[in-house]
Amino acid sequence: MSTDHVVQATDYDGLPVLVEPETRRLDGAVREAYVPPFAPPVKHGSLADLPFDNAETAPAAVVLSRRLADGRWTDVTAADFAGQVLAVAKGLIAEGLVPGDRIAVMARTTYEWTLLDFAAWAAGLVTVPIYPTSSVFQTRWILHDSGAVALVTETPGQAAAIGPELERMPDLRHLWVMEKGHVERLAELGAQVPDGEVGVRRGMLGPDTLATLIYTSGTTGRPKGCALSHGNFFAEVDNAIELLYPIFKAKSGEDVSVLLFLPMSHVFGRMVAIACVRARVRLGHAPSLKAEDLLPDLAAFRPTCLLTIPYMLEKVYNSARAKAETGGRVTVFDRASAVAVRYGEALEARQTGTGGGPNRALKTARSFYDPLVYRRIRNAMGGKVKYAICGGSPLGRRLAAFYAGAGIEIFEGYGLTETTGASTVTPPLKPRLGTVGWPLPGTRVRIAADGEILIAGDHVLRGYWDPQAGGVVPATRDGWLPTGDLGELDDEGYLTITGRKKELLITAGGKSVAPAPLENWLRQHPLISQCMLVGDGRPYVAALITLDPDGITHWRQMNGKHPVPPELLVGDPELEAVLQRALDEANKLVSRPESIRRFAVLPVDFTETAGHLTPSMKLRRQHVMQDFAAEVESLYTR
Repeated sequence: MSTDHVVQATDYDGLPVLVEPETRRLDGAVREAYVPPFAPPVKHGSLADLPFDNAETAPAAVVLSRRLADGRWTDVTAADFAGQVLAVAKGLIAEGLVPGDRIAVMARTTYEWTLLDFAAWAAGLVTVPIYPTSSVFQTRWILHDSGAVALVTETPGQAAAIGPELERMPDLRHLWVMEKGHVERLAELGAQVPDGEVGVRRGMLGPDTLATLIYTSGTTGRPKGCALSHGNFFAEVDNAIELLYPIFKAKSGEDVSVLLFLPMSHVFGRMVAIACVRARVRLGHAPSLKAEDLLPDLAAFRPTCLLTIPYMLEKVYNSARAKAETGGRVTVFDRASAVAVRYGEALEARQTGTGGGPNRALKTARSFYDPLVYRRIRNAMGGKVKYAICGGSPLGRRLAAFYAGAGIEIFEGYGLTETTGASTVTPPLKPRLGTVGWPLPGTRVRIAADGEILIAGDHVLRGYWDPQAGGVVPATRDGWLPTGDLGELDDEGYLTITGRKKELLITAGGKSVAPAPLENWLRQHPLISQCMLVGDGRPYVAALITLDPDGITHWRQMNGKHPVPPELLVGDPELEAVLQRALDEANKLVSRPESIRRFAVLPVDFTETAGHLTPSMKLRRQHVMQDFAAEVESLYTR
């Protein structure tokens, strides 16, 4: 669906003026919200032009930092990056890849991923991301369905795993491995290809040209390839850059940077990487989420913004509290936490015009606790972080307020692969804690009669990839994309996610229960790793709970117990009493028919490897129900 006029108004600093959503009501409720675009639509060119435009406009600007094998970081200028993109693009051409060919990339979040993305586009190709944790079956399906002619893996092990499947994939002609130096080899092979050949291929691309096929993680059924165009990405990132100016638009002399550690195989990570290149914000890649790897990267890179998910922010908070408890400072931490929450809520009240902001006593308390607690949390994130873009699932009001009070502004968003990333986002200086913000400029959000969220805008995908149907089949109805998510719009156009349409539990008494709010609330508990509600067709709602190993270890230490693996704690009466208190608190959020009556502690955690979680940490409920059918049954028979 095309958008209307573009907002041009700016304030005295040249920054965009917030334009409140236009809303439409039906039967007394807000059913639609729309924010006009902040950036004009791109009529010519493609993402392939971005490195070369940067090199022409600001050749000496540092656009990326590359992590070396010894852990040090080296800056990459716009001119250097454009040269590398050109060299690799020529190598792909030398290897016989033609415009429209699909090239798959299977790697963690690395510099080479972004380099290959832009090089492939410069050669006229379509990139197909594959999660490095994908099974051989999943990898084979994506390669076969997309018709990929080339695959780049990060490690020799990944290449070896797919080796026996190659005879089943006649389209796949090339298999390159990053760790074997094959990306550098591509650059060498292209030395004889004229630079003009890349220019010709770039000239063939336009906003409507297919840029990537991103396969949904598939919480149910077989993954589908989302066909996203260059224009989809421009509509997404250009409006995000204009709206989120504190992140992407540096003031004079100010360093802005983003360290990306979420998967590049997910649209969230790809979108932010492209936005950083578009805005010339220094971008770094961290391949590992393990604390022993990520913390040194954060300390060395020192980002001003992080891209994250609620699970990670919960872990940071719980780890900080556990350290404080071990050091005998838990009372100080809890008081500081309460002050931060009140401070964040006071900031929200001032920014939304419902209060006067933090009073003098609250400001004094925050200043007192800053060096004791808040600065330690910021230092764990590198020391310079001011902002975090958070998506994947709702963060929750309390945690969002805590981080705001601790000096880290959270821009919470909501979107899908099909919408090229965010469709709603927290507007700067006007947060509504507990919501996922307003429509991204250029986006329309509608709530259907059954509560389903519908999305329209130029960032919505062209369609789903279907080689049997000859290419791309439409994904929208009358310009609207049904998301499968349930939500509500308030009077000012803020969206709140209430659950998944297919995940609604309908108890034997006919009560509809959205499991996500209670699951998200319980997951914030330091002893709980994952939680899944059950009860469809049953007399009441119950829960499956998995234990957080770090939280359990700390809990046992603080209670003078010998350390044991979490699986040996199943049935421990003291632990069950602690968890029951957590459920009692959660149940205060809902009515009696929606409350959790019983729970079972599982001996193992939900993992992606076991098939219980998607790579983006979403529950695969059918897999969980199959693997723990006996535990579910016991909740209703004993």
